Amino acid sequence: MLSTAELNGLIAPLTVAALGGYLLGALPFGYLVARSRGVNIFEVGSRSPGATNVRRVLGAGAGNTVFILDALKGAFAAGWPVVAALLFAGPHAEVLDSPSGFIGRAVQFRGLVGYVGLAFALVGHSYSCFTRFRGGKGVATAAGGIFVLMPYLAGIAAAVWLLVFYSSRFVSLASILAAMSLPVAAAFLEPSSPTLWVTGIVAAFVVIRHRSNIGRLLAGTENRFDRRKVKEDEK
Repeated sequence: MLSTAELNGLIAPLTVAALGGYLLGALPFGYLVARSRGVNIFEVGSRSPGATNVRRVLGAGAGNTVFILDALKGAFAAGWPVVAALLFAGPHAEVLDSPSGFIGRAVQFRGLVGYVGLAFALVGHSYSCFTRFRGGKGVATAAGGIFVLMPYLAGIAAAVWLLVFYSSRFVSLASILAAMSLPVAAAFLEPSSPTLWVTGIVAAFVVIRHRSNIGRLLAGTENRFDRRKVKEDEK
């Protein structure tokens, strides 16, 4: 348990993590990449600014760009205390040793600060203040943050995604099961740690954001990913 002094010292880092995480997550890269090509992504395909819809509409290059940028949002929202440590580790290393300093406190509790940053980045990505609170489903952003905070769990989720996708060609099903694998793996590897709760929240968020896809999967009307169609669109 954290002491009262520790909690008071965490107010500023956690506030920055929450606000910064939300604003980072809210950056609408899918919308911006599509707009740069004269397309309003909210009006075509599944009307989602996520990498999958961008890829279907504009091709692999645009889709991959959006995925990478969205993943970087989550990675930086979760890992900014480490970045701060790297920046101050040289001429300002003494700042990191200060138990009451902002940077020192953020680095000391980088796990908790990172969890908060990632959580708010997911909210920002899915409910962006820059696009009238519309957004994607959070898969790439979650992947970036999980990779920084829990790389071994990210590896397990990535393996599940690849297995499900290449056996079914359903991006949505692969994303849902990959997200659900996170708390399951955490339950075996770190059953008594905050990781279990964090991965459970992330999984629930991703599943809820895919509720329309789940309905279509159950009804047998969900679209499979067609690589040939993407290649034709790129010609």
